[in-house]
Amino acid sequence: MRILAVDPGSKNLGIALSDPTSTIASPLTVLKHISRPANAAAILGLAEQHGAEMIIIGQSIDPDGQPTFEGRRSARLAAEIQAQTDLEVVLWDEGLSTVSARQAQLALGTPRRKRQGHLDDLAATVILQSFLDAQKADQ
Repeated sequence: MRILAVDPGSKNLGIALSDPTSTIASPLTVLKHISRPANAAAILGLAEQHGAEMIIIGQSIDPDGQPTFEGRRSARLAAEIQAQTDLEVVLWDEGLSTVSARQAQLALGTPRRKRQGHLDDLAATVILQSFLDAQKADQ
């Protein structure tokens, strides 16, 4: 089953996609933030185009386990997507996904000039891989 993941930000939405076996996450694209309904429609268009059967939305959580301001924004996006589809939509703790994406670039030796700009699609990949790994561990 293919799974699509979203790292929602105030300016961009990073999108990642799993392989058909739900084992490996890969970056897909970055969408510009427009409005919640337009973002939801664009995400659903990508899910349909790539045959995704589930959508994971990254949600930031504070140390007390409560959604942060951005986490509440993620929940509203998830609700908008759910209102437009029958696909399963899951909120998933993004757990410093952008920091992890930047560290992965450094570990891979990515040159500084290629590390400029957004990491949204890589952050979505980190979120999705975390979800896939957790699902595998539960089996």
